[in-house]
Amino acid sequence: MGAGRIRVAVIGGGASCEHDVSLASAASVADHLDTAAYDVVRLTIDPHGTWLDREGRPVGLTGAACLLRRCDVVLPVVHGPHGEDGTLAALCDLAGVPYVGSGVRAGALAMDKWTTKLVANAVGVATAPGVLLTPATRAGHRWTHPVVVKPVAAGSSHGVTLVDEPAGLDDALAAAFALDDRVLVEDLVVGREVDVAVLSRPDGSRVVSPALEIVVDGLFGFEEKYGGHADFRLPAAISETERKSLKDAAVAVYDALGCAGVARVDFFLPDQVAPGSTAGPVLNEVNTMPGFTARSQVPRMFAAAGLPYADLLDLLVRDALAPGRPG
Repeated sequence: MGAGRIRVAVIGGGASCEHDVSLASAASVADHLDTAAYDVVRLTIDPHGTWLDREGRPVGLTGAACLLRRCDVVLPVVHGPHGEDGTLAALCDLAGVPYVGSGVRAGALAMDKWTTKLVANAVGVATAPGVLLTPATRAGHRWTHPVVVKPVAAGSSHGVTLVDEPAGLDDALAAAFALDDRVLVEDLVVGREVDVAVLSRPDGSRVVSPALEIVVDGLFGFEEKYGGHADFRLPAAISETERKSLKDAAVAVYDALGCAGVARVDFFLPDQVAPGSTAGPVLNEVNTMPGFTARSQVPRMFAAAGLPYADLLDLLVRDALAPGRPG
């Protein structure tokens, strides 16, 4: 990296159901980084996996790797499979280019909701009781109480269904299996949905954002997330005890997964504590590359703490270049 502008590659799109959401995040990130401090190289992965330059011309994987190697740092804003799951982190590692966000291991672990549950439980963070289904075990599963059915590795609530009666189970499983060959069926947790974001710094410290509550009647699905009508309460109206328990749980899971950069950690604060359980937050999921427009949850959370969107992006990029980068 020279003394002039930092050359940063911003990657968007991806061959997953989160393609369009990723395009919006990447465009916003690139626009806000396109300042005197940065020379932004925009790259897009189309829905079929083809790499495109900023004019939309195919450059191929080899061409993309050459472009990445001519950059000082990469900011991969590709949500979901074939991006957030460690795939792009692996490419950057092989190309020898620093990048923003979690590495291969953390990306893969956090993308897998079943594995994330196992890791969380191992460090004392509660998750909703659930079962893992495959095509071989699907037929034997019976509905006995309200559940949430979701693909193990997908995001933006694609393929996620709240099933509150037996007749809805087959369709819910079909929708989830259309996106993944492993499906998670979890008990419905009734309570408040509260998210926090965790940011690691090169010195090993962790910065935790104010908590954000999502007020929703039923499931916080794709339309609620991206239709512009979500009711976000920031900061969430929670007690100091709840705030501390959320912070401790979020950092514990973030560190156990080995995350780097910023991640959003989503919880429920249950209305009732299940028999045999202790009071406290229940982990829903971890997003190592969450939505990242200026109106997305993570930028809004840090803005509420006095770190504006453009400054957050600048911090993430410069931390990725620091010698003591965590992860």
